[in-house]
Amino acid sequence: MFRSFFLSREWLLWAWLGMIVIVGGTYYQVQVDVQINEWFGGFYDMIQKALGEPGAVTSDEYYGFLFSFAKIAGIYIFVAVLLSFFTKHWVFRWRHAMNDFYMRNWGKLRHIEGASQRVQEDTKRFAVIMESLGSRLLDSVMTLFAFLPILWELSKGIKMLPGVGELEHALVYVAVIFALFGTAVLAAVGVKLPGLEFNNQMVEAAYRKELVYGEDDESRAEPPTVKELFYNVRRNYFRLFFHYMYFDVAKWSYLQFGAIVPYLALGPTIISGAITLGVMQQIVRAFGRVESSFQFLVHSWSTIVELMSVFKRLRAFEAAIDDPSLGTPRPAE
Repeated sequence: MFRSFFLSREWLLWAWLGMIVIVGGTYYQVQVDVQINEWFGGFYDMIQKALGEPGAVTSDEYYGFLFSFAKIAGIYIFVAVLLSFFTKHWVFRWRHAMNDFYMRNWGKLRHIEGASQRVQEDTKRFAVIMESLGSRLLDSVMTLFAFLPILWELSKGIKMLPGVGELEHALVYVAVIFALFGTAVLAAVGVKLPGLEFNNQMVEAAYRKELVYGEDDESRAEPPTVKELFYNVRRNYFRLFFHYMYFDVAKWSYLQFGAIVPYLALGPTIISGAITLGVMQQIVRAFGRVESSFQFLVHSWSTIVELMSVFKRLRAFEAAIDDPSLGTPRPAE
């Protein structure tokens, strides 16, 4: 999965220069987001001034501020579109490298159940997941490095937490602790999901294989056989739905409560009138960016589960290159 792209002479330029372009583009995107955060602070301070003193803000000042946002947002959109376009091409080249590697070793792999599916579908799914998950991970890391110092600076004046008392840089600690708590809880709640997703791919592959054989051989895909294979699919899906149900309860409860966490932490400061509306907006937005970066696993757990199942299938597939006697692994318990 990795060697065929990153350690191949054929794909060397695409692999490493492409990665540099993606990292650089993501970094620039995050810096534009920092500018947008600063813009919101100034804009809401102007709103507070306009509402508190009628006539204190002119039409030119107000619409000029809005126009300045349009320029920043335009740059962000331009970079985001180009970066997304390039990333899609980069990831497809990765899939291309994997496909070439597997086909060069097709003689050792063709005996494995679902070999064609793994080369065609699993490599496609691997590429799609790596594109979305990798982009989000990179964005989360870059955002964290950009916004954590901002939140650290903004939270200098926020020293009082409800139920805790005085604490230097309180908001940074609240964001980190709340995000780590949510990640640990959801990882524990969703511990069964990777194995079930892996089993899902196994039973789906067995069912699909029998149907494919039945297209050319009348003795295959008989009703009793198909019924049993589909029953395995049904049983695994129902187990998966059940486990996702309580996982979603924990996930959405955590995320919905997280929306009010910065306002709870800012409660004593807002009530005392110690900050302006603009500063509050900057703090809340920076808090959200830092918290969201730490919550990467929370937001991406379902996708990570799917990636783990694909990864396990492709690793088992590749193991047959060194040991052709290996067959399809047994489903996880």
